[in-house]
Amino acid sequence: MTHFGFLSTYPPTRCGLATFTESLAGALASGDAREPTIVRALDIRDGAPTPHVIGRIPVDTELIAGNRVSLRAAVRALERCDVAIVQHEYGIYGGPDGDEIIPLLRSLATPAIVVLHTVLKAPSPHQRAVLETVCKLADTVVVMTDNARDILSRSYTVKTSKVRVIPHGVPVPRTASTGKHTGSKRILTWGLISPGKGLEWGIRAIAQLRQDIPSLEYVIAGETHPKVLAHEGEQYRDGLQKLIVDLDVADVVTLDDRYLDAAQLADLVADADVVLLPYDSRDQATSGVLIEAVAAGIPVVATGFPHAVELLGRGAGLIARHQDPQSMAEAIRAIVGAETTARQMHDAALRDTHDSSWPAVADQYRAIADRMTAVAA
Repeated sequence: MTHFGFLSTYPPTRCGLATFTESLAGALASGDAREPTIVRALDIRDGAPTPHVIGRIPVDTELIAGNRVSLRAAVRALERCDVAIVQHEYGIYGGPDGDEIIPLLRSLATPAIVVLHTVLKAPSPHQRAVLETVCKLADTVVVMTDNARDILSRSYTVKTSKVRVIPHGVPVPRTASTGKHTGSKRILTWGLISPGKGLEWGIRAIAQLRQDIPSLEYVIAGETHPKVLAHEGEQYRDGLQKLIVDLDVADVVTLDDRYLDAAQLADLVADADVVLLPYDSRDQATSGVLIEAVAAGIPVVATGFPHAVELLGRGAGLIARHQDPQSMAEAIRAIVGAETTARQMHDAALRDTHDSSWPAVADQYRAIADRMTAVAA
């Protein structure tokens, strides 16, 4: 029975990596499997460390940015495990571009699976050096899309035999609905709010649609990202609220700043006709919101970031141009105005994500870990 260790952000931190880790660790701990060890990565600006945070699985220790004592404690905790699963994102570890992860990986004797959440097409020289070193120190490198694997192969010096593609997991049971509500057409965006999410373009798109689709509503659900809140306050959200007033769409656009638990979010998604992801990023390799929307069978309109291009290209949604509200409006109109199109996207979405449940994804990590431990033995 493999004892997994995790290094990542983790609840109570609220971010995509924390949610990913909690879900994967929970799936690996299902049944009579041994409970994973959690090492929570903590930016010193997040406040004082909180050891033994009680989430779905309690935290063993914390890696605090710039703190060598915590680095040694993190290594010791992970070395009590058979396999370490390390989430990699430039912004979650200390040092320039998160390069404090490198001495930890160099010190770690336990075999490591490194999961890459961002693979940039045009990294800075230091970002490239960090990612290539992290991949060199890993025993296995996991990416979540074919596109990310191709970028690694083309643009980085990485041993391709190490690289595996495992999709982002989705909750089960999945919501299989094309919208249960009646009356208005509901457009939904959810996730942590921060500049770069492109929400201003989504609001402008709704302003263009309201005359064509009288019974229309746009719900933007999510708290402000904690790092943004710490450094900028609610400046971005306040700017969105002002835009809503200026465009005279306050009666159809709602900013919902509640933190939604899994059940509340599932209900909200099930009630949507379209999920809109108007992100500014052209490099986003993985989006948990995207895969959850597709797995729920909800048609998606997204800008052309790599994960969206790859996943929606098989029929589950439409790609709109970046920072182009007219393009977004046209895509939304094409879906809500044609029931047959929405149904075809619903069917394509469920077909494309049938093997992406967290239990299925966990099985793929187990298979990799089994091979790694067999070699180590």
